[in-house]
Amino acid sequence: MKYSAIITDIEGTTSRISFVTEVLFPYAARELPGFIRANATEAAVAAELDACRSLMQQPDATVDAIIEQLQQWIAEDQKITPLKAMQGMVWQQGYQSGAFSGHLYQDAFAALTRWQQQGIKLYVYSSGSVQAQQLLFQYSDFGDLTPLFSGYFDTRIGAKRDISSYAAILQQLQLPPKQVLFLSDVTAELDAAKVLGIATVQLIRDGQSPSEHPAVSSFTQIKEPQ
Repeated sequence: MKYSAIITDIEGTTSRISFVTEVLFPYAARELPGFIRANATEAAVAAELDACRSLMQQPDATVDAIIEQLQQWIAEDQKITPLKAMQGMVWQQGYQSGAFSGHLYQDAFAALTRWQQQGIKLYVYSSGSVQAQQLLFQYSDFGDLTPLFSGYFDTRIGAKRDISSYAAILQQLQLPPKQVLFLSDVTAELDAAKVLGIATVQLIRDGQSPSEHPAVSSFTQIKEPQ
């Protein structure tokens, strides 16, 4: 039985980790303060600032205090939802201005295109916000690839190492676990998906340690069930 759906991680899977750590994160850290100060009264930004105040447990926190907290979260690589949302807003400016394009491995591009043409539904599950995911694929090195994907999941559905997150995704997909394949470079994420019976493949691109999951160094090595 062939897969009906394939869910892919981004960082370390479809795209090199250094693109996030050396391009996206530094750009956001540099541009975020000015972006927030210029747009603090815009509805979308104001809502995320309020979400930060709630997480900080400081309902009266000033914009400067929130910016300081955001910079700390960035330095600690925290998977904080409002941070991810505002990073996405800043990255949108970067993509649209041509400051950078979304890195994608050639083998990932080729396989994702082939699978979509075969009728397999493709989804993204990343700790980056849905907006950030869509931007990377919209402004990718291979052009706008958003038409390839049927949906996106981020930390709003749950942490990537929590079994409940994959249960929620299966509920949305309305598919049996054995018809779904999950691709990631992180063993703990694959472990959580496998508990539910989801098929898993680990990408070993940047020296990650292999695990009990089937491991490949390229999308071209992923075997599709017949």
